[in-house]
Amino acid sequence: MAVTPRALLFTLATLALAACDRGPALPESAGYGPNPVLPDPAVTPSWAPNVNVATAVGWPAGEKPTAATGLGVKAFASGLEHPRWLYELPNGDILAAESDAPPKPEEIGAGGLRGFVEGMVLRTAGSHGQSANRISLLRDADGDGVAETRTVFIDKLNSPFGMALVGDWLYIANADALVRAPYNEGDAKIDAAPEKVVDLPAGRNHHWTKSLIASKDGSRLYVGVGSNSNVGENGLGEETDRAAILEIDPATGAKRVFASGLRNPVGMGWNPQTGALWVSVNERDEIGDNLVPDYMTSVKEGGFYGWPFSYWGQIVDPRVAPQNLELVKAAIRPDYGLGAHTASLGFTFVQETKLDRFQNGAIISQHGSWNRTPRVGYRVIYVKFENGVPVGAPQEVLTGFLNGRGEARGRPVGVIVDRRGGLLVADDVGGVVWRVSEIAESRAQLK
Repeated sequence: MAVTPRALLFTLATLALAACDRGPALPESAGYGPNPVLPDPAVTPSWAPNVNVATAVGWPAGEKPTAATGLGVKAFASGLEHPRWLYELPNGDILAAESDAPPKPEEIGAGGLRGFVEGMVLRTAGSHGQSANRISLLRDADGDGVAETRTVFIDKLNSPFGMALVGDWLYIANADALVRAPYNEGDAKIDAAPEKVVDLPAGRNHHWTKSLIASKDGSRLYVGVGSNSNVGENGLGEETDRAAILEIDPATGAKRVFASGLRNPVGMGWNPQTGALWVSVNERDEIGDNLVPDYMTSVKEGGFYGWPFSYWGQIVDPRVAPQNLELVKAAIRPDYGLGAHTASLGFTFVQETKLDRFQNGAIISQHGSWNRTPRVGYRVIYVKFENGVPVGAPQEVLTGFLNGRGEARGRPVGVIVDRRGGLLVADDVGGVVWRVSEIAESRAQLK
């Protein structure tokens, strides 16, 4: 009898779950806030990663996520190919990076049984297809909250992700390099081939996305680069300039490590109250359902945040050898836990918005777990800030990405607030950019 991929995945998942202790049963809320609950680690055998992936099925006709009370949601654009990240141009045009993981170099290969399992998990979850390698422009000229035109803005890229406009140059963070192309306000397409500014860490690309943000004066660019492993198991030689935020001089291409020990730093934003750079970080796997919480934190220049040697400051990871206890002593404790395995990717600060009570804080998208029981994430949340720091419990802004059978109709990634005060959410599994706004505004737009 032929063994289907789903049957094999179920068998491997069963073996993995039988082979490990997933730790104590805790509510998801235990992993949130400045002082999350951190149980003893429950180490999983390296050959048997926990698997509890939500199969990607997409949105049936007429269905959409559920917005919080007082808010409405509708498709700003649909029919996109794995939209991951969003950026708003000065004239209000929205750029959507349609992108997926680049193929691994032949010399690295699939990574044995473990790599096979992880690849199957990602495909089941709606990733690891052929990357569209383009950025599309979405234009809502009449302001009704729906983009009436969509054009290919620039293509022939290499798994593009982060975007930043500085002067007349649009900078794009590909999986292997920071590139730039000329832009004039109102352009619906860039015809010029992008030019390389500087290489970025590539190769295995265990974490392939490269997020990007510009300093307020445009003199520096900051690129979030994830690790090439879970906890350094591929050797620290593969982690040069990884698990870090790089600072780049766009004029010369000179780069340096701005902050390190950040396993997978993704969404970044400038705190409007303090001016500090903040980032959302995906933490490590395979030491239990409740470890280690993803987090958001302020980023200190020259700061070290633990990976791979320790987590949540100076808690030593027992799997890492040799250790570096001197470096652990310098590890900075994160500001706010976002739940273990939630895959908190998108991050944006909000001030004045058309999002009802969700003002003066941060909005975070949680792409969703693939290795936790029960599943967590698959939602967009808000955390209030006071005096420049997060306070209180998270509040849900957008939910319903999982259906009643535990399948993923969508998975949220990039989040931005547009110039009209609405929240845009890139949904890579659904192929949609959703727009969230107050119900009163949504009704007015329909008249």
